[in-house]
Amino acid sequence: MPQETPSAAQTSSPATGSITRVQATHEVPEAMRRDVGLLGGLLGQVLKEYGSEGLLDDVEALRELTIAALEDTSGETLVRAEELVSSFSAERAKEVARAFTSYFLLANLAEEQHRVRTLRTRDGELPLAQQQPTDSVAAAFTHLAEEVGEREAERRLKELRFHPVLTAHPTEARRNAITASVRRIGALLEVRDDPRVGPTELAKNRRELLEEIDNMWRTAQLRVSSPSPLDEVRTALGIFDSSFSSVFTQAYRRMDDWLQGEASGAQAPKAPAFIRLGSWIAGDRDGNPNVTATITRKAVAQAADRVLADLEERSRRTGMSLTLDDRYTPPSPKLEALWNRLRQLSEELTEQAAQHSPGEPHRQVLLAITGRIQATRERNADLAYAVPEELITDLRVVQDSLVEAGAKRAAYGDLQELIWQVQTFGFHLAELEVRQHSKVHAQTLAWLEDPASVEKMAVPGEEVLETFRAIASVQQRYGVDAARRYIVSFTQSAQNLADVYTLAEKALGGPENAPVLDVIPLFETYEDLRNAPQILEEMLTHPAVQARLEQTGRRMEVMLGYSDSAKDVGPVSATLALYEAQEKISAWGIKHEITLTQFHGRGGALGRGGGPANRAILAQPPHSVDLRFKVTEQGEVISARYGNPKIALRHIEQVAAATLMASAPSTERRNAEAAQRYAGLAEKMDAVSRERFHGLVNAEGFAPWFAEVTPQDEVGLLAIGSRPAKRGLSVESLEDLRAIPWNFAWGQARINLTGWYGLGSALESVQDLEQLRQAYADWPLFRALIDNIEMSLAKTDRRIAERYLALGDRADLTAVVLEEFDLTSKWVLAITDQDRLLQKHRVLGRAVQLRNPYVDALSLIQLRALRVLRSGKLTDDQIDDPRNLLLITLKGVAAGLQNTG
Repeated sequence: MPQETPSAAQTSSPATGSITRVQATHEVPEAMRRDVGLLGGLLGQVLKEYGSEGLLDDVEALRELTIAALEDTSGETLVRAEELVSSFSAERAKEVARAFTSYFLLANLAEEQHRVRTLRTRDGELPLAQQQPTDSVAAAFTHLAEEVGEREAERRLKELRFHPVLTAHPTEARRNAITASVRRIGALLEVRDDPRVGPTELAKNRRELLEEIDNMWRTAQLRVSSPSPLDEVRTALGIFDSSFSSVFTQAYRRMDDWLQGEASGAQAPKAPAFIRLGSWIAGDRDGNPNVTATITRKAVAQAADRVLADLEERSRRTGMSLTLDDRYTPPSPKLEALWNRLRQLSEELTEQAAQHSPGEPHRQVLLAITGRIQATRERNADLAYAVPEELITDLRVVQDSLVEAGAKRAAYGDLQELIWQVQTFGFHLAELEVRQHSKVHAQTLAWLEDPASVEKMAVPGEEVLETFRAIASVQQRYGVDAARRYIVSFTQSAQNLADVYTLAEKALGGPENAPVLDVIPLFETYEDLRNAPQILEEMLTHPAVQARLEQTGRRMEVMLGYSDSAKDVGPVSATLALYEAQEKISAWGIKHEITLTQFHGRGGALGRGGGPANRAILAQPPHSVDLRFKVTEQGEVISARYGNPKIALRHIEQVAAATLMASAPSTERRNAEAAQRYAGLAEKMDAVSRERFHGLVNAEGFAPWFAEVTPQDEVGLLAIGSRPAKRGLSVESLEDLRAIPWNFAWGQARINLTGWYGLGSALESVQDLEQLRQAYADWPLFRALIDNIEMSLAKTDRRIAERYLALGDRADLTAVVLEEFDLTSKWVLAITDQDRLLQKHRVLGRAVQLRNPYVDALSLIQLRALRVLRSGKLTDDQIDDPRNLLLITLKGVAAGLQNTG
């Protein structure tokens, strides 16, 4: 795939309201175009060297046709592209699909590299005092201090908390082997940005890139089998090694540098360790029979071993650098007392430290502390720390001694980062959160009362009980914070929460043996969101809840589900219902003097609450954030946000800044006033969009039609996670279809219906463009909704979507979907005052426009496979070829659209 050169079709005039592909190409930053061209050209060379005769020619022919088809309003060129795809042999179709998928992996890498390049350029060109974008923590703190005063702003900063929770539904659509290969290619690509690299090194780099791209091409893109929960744990631990372990402390240090300037590192930090990591991986058993109590125990043990090994290495490295002589940096009495306690614990350990560091008391103590961390990892009860707080106390003694001796930079340098690391990760790395469906608890209690009364258990009763025993053993081994949150899916009454406490007591033989639990309700459906305040009110009457509130200083969590609410009523009504629920839940918490954390169960797709997190935070109701932002990070989002350390750092800074800014009186006042001013507009949009959405999904035969016009059934065959795609029922009912395949399937069909359907009718019913434009300017929630839907529309292709919809032989449903798409597009363009989608987002818009024809190529191949599979003419031994072809294209389209679920 060589770098593109304009053809006659490309330079001709486009359809009204769009720009030519050549214009789009030239509006993309030159450096990014250079990288895309380099990687595409190298891939083309690899395809040529592969030896499959005519492969590169076929790839190029299809590429040129799909590009030209964008300019051809007659549709004839797209038909020619379909004919070319139909002419491919089964093997050639797979090769071409793999080629386009590989291209997207490389193009995504080039875009990521450009983001890193932009961040590096900004940091390199500006002095520290000016390296404060408007969405930085320093800018947010300055703004907040102007409104509430410096002292109050500092108090709020100390309360700041960002709590990302990793989930595994799904993991990335690509294999770990492919991900690793892409990362190696990325490292080689980054070398080319170094101005010190000369021609010889560049030639060597090019050869190494070719080798890696060739390896990637020859690696199977499909997993042979689905990953197990422990495979998913290992993937998450890989992100810890490559990113979390270093990036979180970098974020604290960077924040402190911004806040303190030249004084940073010479006095106590103002930046708190504001990140806590959570995980559902190997803890989320709702509908996933592969997650068992045994798996949960193993997952926690693996994470603990990894973080303790990291802490041990950091502590040893920090200790070895503390070569401060006692004549110039004398120990404090508390440090000497700590040394004596360490000697009593182990003379062997302290003797080794003393021999290595004569006359260096701070180094001696820290090396002995390192020995205790090692003992903790190795489960040596005589030397191990019982809880992370014990380790922090010892480290503080070392730090205070250094400060008293005047060695402040040693105290607040690497040693401070070690303390931050312990505060952030503890001895468990990520708190494992357990989730289970409310019906499973009720069924298990019925089984305990009378085993014969339950004909078929969703989950074996003994396994449910064993889960609570696993939580208890984890807490005993790693501390309460390692696993204390228990989330109840589909909470519809206070009894659903009480059931968890009852089961915990029964599993452990009484309340005195039960694990410490924070039982968290998860409100997912439209009705559950509306009923949330009443359920919470009833929940307060439960003795176990009251007791836990007393223990936590009246702190609790409530979780809100974005995925199922959107699947229930559509994106517009779900957005408005979630806002209203947060507003009412916040008021309930204030009324009862409870410090609430509202936990956002957002996904990567726009139909699941996806989109920029910082913008979403700033659009929430007053007091719903209150300096605490907890959110699920799912599948491909984990890699996109945290896979590259520089991008991860920027994301954390943006989220922290938005979380801080959300508490500013001006932000709260703006959101409250806008919500009140546009309440009538919201009410009308809610009613109309919900009616429109239900009119579609409740239409007779909709569920089988959906399965026919999208690759919904095949998504369940894609080995991208340990979790089944359905909760058990057939596609005759959408109720038990998980939100991920619901979103994924519509995206694959290039319709993205879950991200926009119903908005067009809602806006049409308002008929007041001036009011809508004013709402877009004044109301952050409405602006975020419109902007997210604009992106969803931009990734939709009407020409390709029509071909998918035609698979279902339901002209009535097809007409409704296309009519709503046209209506939504018309109103979004009018409100944003644009001629084309993403016109005001120049780089993003051009990048989407440039990649869309490549996605078209994969979509045409996928359509070929779907038509064969839907024909009903295949025997059992004929189905594998088209199914495998389809699965390859699923991966490619996901990479091209940069979205799974």
